[in-house]
Formats: sequence, structure tokens, C-alpha cells
Amino acid sequence: MARSSTRPTSRDVAQAAGVSQAAVSLVLGDKWRGRVSETTAERVREAARDLGYRPNLAARNLRLGHTRTVLLVVPALTTEFFAGVYTGAARVAADHGFGVVLYPSPEGIGPARDPFASSQAALDGVIASSMAADALTAIRGDQLPLVMLDSDPSGSLGAATVNLDIADGIRQVATHLLDLGHRRFLHLAADIPSWTFEVRARELAAQLHTVPGTTLRTAHAPISIDGALTATEAALATPGLRPTALICDDDKLAAGAYKAVRRLGLRVPDDISVTGLDDLALATAIDPELTTVRLDAELFGERGMEALLAVLEGRTPPAGDIPVKLVVRGSTAPPNAS
Repeated sequence: MARSSTRPTSRDVAQAAGVSQAAVSLVLGDKWRGRVSETTAERVREAARDLGYRPNLAARNLRLGHTRTVLLVVPALTTEFFAGVYTGAARVAADHGFGVVLYPSPEGIGPARDPFASSQAALDGVIASSMAADALTAIRGDQLPLVMLDSDPSGSLGAATVNLDIADGIRQVATHLLDLGHRRFLHLAADIPSWTFEVRARELAAQLHTVPGTTLRTAHAPISIDGALTATEAALATPGLRPTALICDDDKLAAGAYKAVRRLGLRVPDDISVTGLDDLALATAIDPELTTVRLDAELFGERGMEALLAVLEGRTPPAGDIPVKLVVRGSTAPPNAS
């Protein structure tokens, strides 16, 4: 008997699959694991496909009091890194019927205006970079289910944290430069009070301290090419033995350092080796191409969204930092004998 043109319901799916409506809800809401068998789940999915059933998300959201919307709070979008984070988060969100609203914090850090009349009413959860943590106060994001990115697991505001293994990235940089024979280092550090940059400074000092005869100086700069240029020029003009290796917290800082090195009549890597961190498109646009640490921004966003979904469902998110990888290019070489 032909089915009427009336839109199929979950009751129709349940009858076709020979299960309860509750089982249909579990399967189509992707919450069936451990509650119904794999065979039953497939039977429900097949029945839904055959009937052309689509869940009424709008009605479901009203019933549950949720909008299936997540806010991603990041620093101002001055590099493609956080665009990659958004892409990864949005991909996982879409697979689970969620949308992601991107909210860049003004000037990269500091308080931000609430983008909604009431964030708590309009959002199911928040994913936030520690570099934009101050924005959470203004949008009351710290009162919602929250996942922090690049944040101290022992002191995070969030219900969960997702981190890249930045410490290991710095270890890889330090090992590479030490193996080349460098012993005089300058750290061009991002002038932003954030846990992720504290980790870089702490790990670099620890690694270099294990090798006798090393020296480490630090210069701070805002994450901008002009800021890095000014800070690097001043640091390299300081009296005393010139550093042979310059370790930058970010690829954009490295690009500014290149300009400073050339203004001083020096060459990369002949007179000074330079490393970055991020592996942005910029890293292969400058000459020589930059030795840097590759961070998988999209995977970072994916893991952040997966962690928030786990929090919303009362599960414990997977543990473990995301691996990073040193990419050696033309900006590093053994130091001159001078």
C-alpha cells in the first residue's frame, strides 16, 4: 500500500524497524552505542533512509531548550591558523547537527562585547583560545559548557582542555639547533600573557640549560612584522657576542626578524639561523624558506569540537596532546666560526 505524502515520523521509522521510538531517537541522535546493538542501529538507519525520514531539528531544539549552536572565541584573525581551527571545528559540528559562530576577540586579546542578547540562552557551549580568554567574561562564556584551547590543564576555566604538544615542538627546535652546533641563542618571544607562550619560554630554557656553554637572551615583541623587526634590531645591536640562532614564537615574528637581520647587513642562515612556529603559508613565502614547527590547525579545531560534544553528552573527552612536527628548511645551518 502506497504511503501518503504526509511527512514520515519517528513513529513510522520505529514501526518499520520493529523498535521503540526511544531506540529511534538514540540511533538518529548518535547516542545508541552501549544502549542498542549495532544490528538494531543499522536497521533503524535503513528504515529512516527508505522512508525518507528527516528529524525535525527545530522542534527538537525547542523541546530540549537548545539551539545546537557553539561559539568559537579566538584572537583577531590576523593569520590563517585560527581560520583552520574554525574549519576543523565546523566540520565536526556539521556532522552532529551543530553550527559554529566564529567570534574574534577585538585586538586579539581583552574583553569583548556580548555578540548575543543573552549568550547563555543562545548557545549550547563555547570553545575558546586561551589567547582570547578575557573575552569570556564579557560574553559569560565561562558559565556555559566550555572547552579551552592551548590552556593550562591544571588551571583552566573549562570543563576540558585541548592542547597541541607545544613543549615537544620547542624540544624539537632546540635539539635541531644544538645538533647544528649553536650555543648562543636569542628567543623572540610573543608579548602576550598566555599559557601557550609561557610553555615555549619555559621549555626552551630547560632544554638549553642541559647543554654546557649555552647562552639564552630574550626579546619580547607583539605578534606583528613591524614589532618583531624593531625588537630584533634592538636585541642584535646590543653589545657583546651576537647570537647565532634566533628562535621565534611565531612565523610572523620570524618574518619580521628576517627584515631586521637584513637591515643590519647580515644573512639568514649564514650569519644567524632563524626558526618559527606554526608553519603558516608565510613560512614558504619568505627567502630562505623558514624552518618551523608544523601545527595542524584543522585537527586542533576538530579535537576542540569533539571535546565539547563529549562534555555536552556527559562523557570524558579523550586525553593526550596533539603531536607537532619540526619542518627543516633553508633558514637554519651550522653557525659561523666567528
